[in-house]
Amino acid sequence: MSNHVISISKDKCIGCSMCVKDCPANNIRLKNKTACIISNDCVMCGHCAAVCPKGAVTISGYEEQPTEKSREVRLNPDDVLDTIRFRRTVRQFMDKEIPDSVLQQILEVGRLTHTEKNMQDVSFFVLKKEKSNLEQLAVNLFRKLKPFVNLFSPMSRRVGITDSFFFFNAPEVIVIASSSSINGALAAQNMEFAAEANGLGVLYSGFFTMAANSSRKIKKILDLPKGKKVITTLVLGYPKVKYHRSVQREKLNVKYL
Repeated sequence: MSNHVISISKDKCIGCSMCVKDCPANNIRLKNKTACIISNDCVMCGHCAAVCPKGAVTISGYEEQPTEKSREVRLNPDDVLDTIRFRRTVRQFMDKEIPDSVLQQILEVGRLTHTEKNMQDVSFFVLKKEKSNLEQLAVNLFRKLKPFVNLFSPMSRRVGITDSFFFFNAPEVIVIASSSSINGALAAQNMEFAAEANGLGVLYSGFFTMAANSSRKIKKILDLPKGKKVITTLVLGYPKVKYHRSVQREKLNVKYL
């Protein structure tokens, strides 16, 4: 975060201390009724800029300006619950392309997802011309491993490794990489919600994720940044199948202490 600098306009600041109270790093103080930054050694979470009622706080080094909030946005709790309740992994997709605007919105959701310590360390790889090649590399790897896995797993013996074993002929695949498993998983979850809001089905291809982290060839094609690993792989497309009911789950495991 060394390329970002926090500034507070003395002309705009009204000394309300909202930024002081909301700063998780205790990096702001009031001096002569004006907010002042103590140090630029900060997580740069942006809470100070977001909470300031007068827009007095700015952070340099970004290509975009903050978006002003013009209305309150609240999700319907029952709709959220039902989205999760009826959500199913999709492996049957229509032969229908996803509009670029929808794909970009899903990626934007991933980019905006909060990260621990404001690391902003999540990278996205949209598989286009290399999609078939990468899937074939993963297929070849799993076909070599399958005879050994068959010795221990009846399910493995029942499943064949077809040429579309990982992506199921879906139109879009997004590989998500991060230095933090938590950050990559949070981004993926939010992207899934955005995808389903646009009528898409989603598959988390755990097998391709395993292949990507095991294969030097796949890592080389992805040009995976140093210190990052593939966290998950989102396979996206319009579903060819419709599910009519929820599935059963084990009872809630919770303690109130």
